[in-house]
Amino acid sequence: MELQKLSNGNHQHDSAVNISVLCLFQFEGKTSFGMSVFNLSNAIMGSGILGLSYAMSNTGIILFLILLTCIACLSCYSVHLLLCSAGVVGIRAYEQLGFRAFGHPGKILAAVIITLHNIGAMSSYLFIVKSELPLVIQAFLGQTSSSDDWFMNGNYLIIIVTVCIILPLTLMKHLGYLGYTSGFSLSCMVFFLSSVIYKRFKIACPLEVFGNYSVNTVVPEDTCTTKFFTINQETAYTIPILAFAFVCHPEVLPIYTELSNPTKRRMQNIGNVSILGMFIMYFFTAIFGYLTFYENTEAELLHTYSKVDPLDTLILCVRLAVLVAVTLTVPVVLFPIRRALLQLLFPGRPFHWLRHIIIAMCLLFAVNLLVILVPNIRDIFGITGATTAPSLIFILPGLFYIRIIPTNQEPMTSRPKIQAACFTALGFIFMTMSLTFIGIDWVSGEKRNLGGH
Repeated sequence: MELQKLSNGNHQHDSAVNISVLCLFQFEGKTSFGMSVFNLSNAIMGSGILGLSYAMSNTGIILFLILLTCIACLSCYSVHLLLCSAGVVGIRAYEQLGFRAFGHPGKILAAVIITLHNIGAMSSYLFIVKSELPLVIQAFLGQTSSSDDWFMNGNYLIIIVTVCIILPLTLMKHLGYLGYTSGFSLSCMVFFLSSVIYKRFKIACPLEVFGNYSVNTVVPEDTCTTKFFTINQETAYTIPILAFAFVCHPEVLPIYTELSNPTKRRMQNIGNVSILGMFIMYFFTAIFGYLTFYENTEAELLHTYSKVDPLDTLILCVRLAVLVAVTLTVPVVLFPIRRALLQLLFPGRPFHWLRHIIIAMCLLFAVNLLVILVPNIRDIFGITGATTAPSLIFILPGLFYIRIIPTNQEPMTSRPKIQAACFTALGFIFMTMSLTFIGIDWVSGEKRNLGGH
């Protein structure tokens, strides 16, 4: 009945939507609560964790904690808005929510934003493989400097990893099958966090390697001083990095679809548990990484450790763990893109293996090409976090809620609708501020040395 009330008389378009909805209702989810938490946590956790210590070095501990808490709480509220909108119209596809809210333009906009954001996410994961895997091979070979051998070339290595590991996993039919790899990926990141905490008490500050200090060089007094509140030109990247680190919204509805005994409360609990777990992991990683290197923290934390001892056994194991984790996250992130493209290009069509495989291969080809051409991981974090992340966390969920929830159920003057409108406005403010500051940073040309990425 609610589907009929909300239809606008566009029977041709609605029929395609209804076919998709029926397919979703007929699909019986078999993924458990725990596996769903693993998948959603794995979607949240990714390369963004490596940039958090850098973000803290440019905000201070207190400001960072405030921003991290705000983004985490807003992400939970955003998941709530998405689930409410999906529950009213009986749709569990992000793109179809866009269609219900704004017609075909909304469907196209949602699909494009999901595609761009997740391509940015996959690019950042593979960028870590590109920069870290040669260092791991170098350490295994006992070398302290890079060579020109093909197996030390990051561009070749990401292609090999993509073909041998990522592509087979992306060919899985259902996202729920990746629950085991997601759990293993999270275990790798817990090991990474434990090592960051351990190294905090083993690495002394200041480090001569950072400035190539001679014996007579005077180290600035504030080099190893903890900053609780600071703002500088690099602070412009903090909110985008934090927003990028909590985006899981394209994966929420696909995971909801495959959940056993799916209810709004059950899925909201999965979202809350996943975001809380990642909040704890993010804060401890950021603070212990920052208290190890202070103002010398680089945009990619692992690269900072290589300045201490390139052959450190523990750091070598950490690099391997992070490489495994980000590699196993790529297939999870690819699923929503493929789903968005299928909804956009082939609405209402039944599953077909050829389409399934071709879209995955084309996406991985495009991402590999992007990673080979883009010189810096911070540019991926900054631009993706400043544009698509606010759209997915703030703007689209708020707009969907305002447009989809019937006015006879919640008038525009009701508190939930006003909150959703303020939530959407906040997203536009975040996006405008972040893009403005990043643009100023680029124009000024006063970029910090990021360790040769």
